[in-house]
Amino acid sequence: MPRRTGGLAALCLTGVLLAVSACGGGSSGGSDGGAVELRFGWWGNNDRAAATQKVIEAFQAKNPGIKVKGSYTDFNSYFDRLATEVAGGRAPDVITLGGAYPREYGDRGALLDLARTGLKTDKIGAAALDNGKFGGVQYGVPTGVNAISLVVNESVFEKAGVALPEEDTWTWDDFKRITKELVPKLPKGTFALADPTRTDMLDVYSRQRGEALYTADGKVGIGEKTLVDWWTMTLELMNAGATPPASQTAELITQPAPEQSLMGRGQAAMQFDWSNQLSALSKAAGQPLRLMRVPGESGATQPGMWLQASQIYSINAKTEHPKEAAKFLDFLVNSPDAGKIILADRGVPANSDVRTAIQDVLGEPEKAQATFIDALTPKAGPPLVIGPAGSTDTPKILDRVNAEVLFGRQQPAAAATDFVSQVATAIKQ
Repeated sequence: MPRRTGGLAALCLTGVLLAVSACGGGSSGGSDGGAVELRFGWWGNNDRAAATQKVIEAFQAKNPGIKVKGSYTDFNSYFDRLATEVAGGRAPDVITLGGAYPREYGDRGALLDLARTGLKTDKIGAAALDNGKFGGVQYGVPTGVNAISLVVNESVFEKAGVALPEEDTWTWDDFKRITKELVPKLPKGTFALADPTRTDMLDVYSRQRGEALYTADGKVGIGEKTLVDWWTMTLELMNAGATPPASQTAELITQPAPEQSLMGRGQAAMQFDWSNQLSALSKAAGQPLRLMRVPGESGATQPGMWLQASQIYSINAKTEHPKEAAKFLDFLVNSPDAGKIILADRGVPANSDVRTAIQDVLGEPEKAQATFIDALTPKAGPPLVIGPAGSTDTPKILDRVNAEVLFGRQQPAAAATDFVSQVATAIKQ
């Protein structure tokens, strides 16, 4: 899943049960013999919207009694809007989620138990399926399989005359050395790396040390020393000119679309991102890009990288048309027809039959994603510990604290204490 999440979910969800008990879902129709209308919510850019509309049209052609209305926005706005819709009883019938949101919404009774719908999941691997299962309840199914990665613009390395790292053996010290080596050899306005501080990278970095961002019993798991070491490294890189100055990083946070990123603009040699972003980033950059494993895996206490559902499809617990919503969800995840339209935009398809069906129509970036996931699978670490209720605030907490560090208003040690304290408070609410 992409990096930023909205912070209003925890605030608005306190009214979810009251609101949805008084209001139905966002669908309409059916009672007078006309077509049932469903709403489908997701986040993404215009390219994803165009592909999703084609999927909707393909579904409607096979199911003339069901109409689907798409509803999307950019990632930064999506979860804030969804929280408001859920609290007001106006949530879409089929909802796209990710990270801790299936657990957070599911625990509050806002999502349907998919076991009640008869949805077929036998072609989806258990590891991927468990990303949407909490407390024994299947609140969602994965759109596809994903992994955090290092996206590399090989042409920038070539023009700078810097050799690519050996991804199976490189360390974080190698990473710093290579990043700094690029700095004097890059044109003005191009950076070795976009600022790497994001929750998924803290997960990788801490897991390599035998920790995790969260513990299995729902507490903060990352150690303050780990955070100090991380921020000491990122400050060193920024001060060396390898990453953008604090003001530019702060601006980039508000621009989540791939085409707005440094990598998408062709202004970065490297960027940590999710593997399913390769196609959009390559298209925006206008040239092929490469996926690599993150540094530090070979010498780690345990592998930090993991396989994750790129996104999760769920059904509104108060939908007026659960049968039709489940039918649409089944088409999204189990139909080769849908798979040939979506390809790997929402991750490498989780359904094995769909993966097989799309092999011959994948473009080069999609094939690269599939190859990357296949190579990572035997090397990946244990499943990620999904954050408890309240952890959806963590990305915004991290953005705020990271800004304090980059602007020099907090030293790494103080920032580490502050971050742990704020996240601990958020997950106790």
